[in-house]
Amino acid sequence: MTTDSSSTNRAPAEGISTFKGRERALRADRLGTGGLLLSVLAATAPLMVVAGVMPTTFAVMGIVGQPLLFVVLGAVLVLFSLGYAEMSRHVHNAGAFYAYISRGLGGTAGAGAALVALVAYNSLQVGIYGIFGFEVSGLFATYADLEVAWWIPALAAALAVGVLGWLKIDVNAKVLGVLLVIEVLLVVVFDIAAVADPGPEGLSLHAFNPDTLTGAGVGTALCFCIAAFLGFEQAPVYAEETSRPHVLVPRVMFLAVTGVAVFFALSSWALTVATGPATIVPTSQEQSAGLLFFLTEDRLGPAFTDVLHVLFVTGMFAAMLSFHNVVARYAFAMGREGLLPAAFGRTTGSSGAPGTGSLLQTGIAVVLVLTFALTDDKPVGDPTAPVLHLFTWGGNIGALGVIVLMAIASLSVVVFFVRRGAAGAQAWRLATSAVAGIALLVIAGYTVKDFDVLVGAGPDSALRWILPGVIGLALVVGLVQGAILRARAPETHARIGLGNEAFQLEKEAEHTP
Repeated sequence: MTTDSSSTNRAPAEGISTFKGRERALRADRLGTGGLLLSVLAATAPLMVVAGVMPTTFAVMGIVGQPLLFVVLGAVLVLFSLGYAEMSRHVHNAGAFYAYISRGLGGTAGAGAALVALVAYNSLQVGIYGIFGFEVSGLFATYADLEVAWWIPALAAALAVGVLGWLKIDVNAKVLGVLLVIEVLLVVVFDIAAVADPGPEGLSLHAFNPDTLTGAGVGTALCFCIAAFLGFEQAPVYAEETSRPHVLVPRVMFLAVTGVAVFFALSSWALTVATGPATIVPTSQEQSAGLLFFLTEDRLGPAFTDVLHVLFVTGMFAAMLSFHNVVARYAFAMGREGLLPAAFGRTTGSSGAPGTGSLLQTGIAVVLVLTFALTDDKPVGDPTAPVLHLFTWGGNIGALGVIVLMAIASLSVVVFFVRRGAAGAQAWRLATSAVAGIALLVIAGYTVKDFDVLVGAGPDSALRWILPGVIGLALVVGLVQGAILRARAPETHARIGLGNEAFQLEKEAEHTP
């Protein structure tokens, strides 16, 4: 079997310095299937999707067939996962996306992907602070009759998440797991209640009819819905912290993507059953993000709805913590490989967590929340208030970045196995990766094309190009950095994507006669 310079068998280039000590490696054997699955699924924030994303998609896009969209996207992401999971058996690196892309397309492409990943996941995480502050402020006003500025709970959450980022991942997994399980159970209770007490059209399956996916809004609806899946692709980020990454990472990825697809398809169908397919769009337009709470109060009472409101907030906190952990690990991987200062490539003393990366993410969150707070001269309930811009802008910039990364990673999977001489053995996985990559590129194209709709800007607004341009700029800057490293620091460039493996290989080479 032939290998290329990007294969896992390559020795490190001459001159690569060795990082010594446990602080240069994430602690292994800390996550099993359950802990990894909970950490990954927490990022999907199921209650935030059911209460926020689904009503918005029904209302803005007018697409009744949202349940079918989740099935279609689930199929696309399963195809993507087949190649992505196989890659995870060969590459164990906290840099995940960019490590995979480096192995397939080279270090320069990997440097571009690394910066895109750092920007995208930071955007997703910080964006949630906006809606979190908005909802917590509303809870204080409703239940305590207190007027609390949205940025106060947002900053408090940023600090709390930052502290947890310094603790070992086991603690985080427990926090995420408890919140996630309760969220899912409450949504399931609503689903059962909707089926038991359907709207005027009964248990209609009309939402799964392909005829419901016609019209100009389908492309943009795909953008909304694929954002609901984000999180499953994070499993390889934790590969170094599992005992059997070649087994656990693929297992968790498939469990996550199939579970999310089924759960969201059934939950969005339950919404159509509760209102009736004919009235789901106008009801969503009238109730907006209050749709789920409106329906649960009618069927399950005000006490259940109050608990749901609280879990809506805790679910967002779990998602913020999950994305924070991912950003910290990307920063750790980039610091270890010379794409960020070396300080980011060290773990924190007793916990073994990527502490410097955690501090970086917390700092970015605090600065951006304060920036939006200082420009906020409107009441929280105003639909044009900066607090809501923080959520919509950050969420959609991040979603676009991850979609682009998945598309490039699909190409990288194909190139990686072809260069290793394994095209024949992996033919069916390469085919599924190619199909998934094309589908993801189409979704990325729709996302850019309809970005004004996604962020609520006018068709003539400069934001429709500036905001997606953030991802384009990150890609270009990363590629330039990679090209400079290749010319001026080839030993650092050769290390991109190898992670701790580069230093282990060098150590073995030093002891070889």
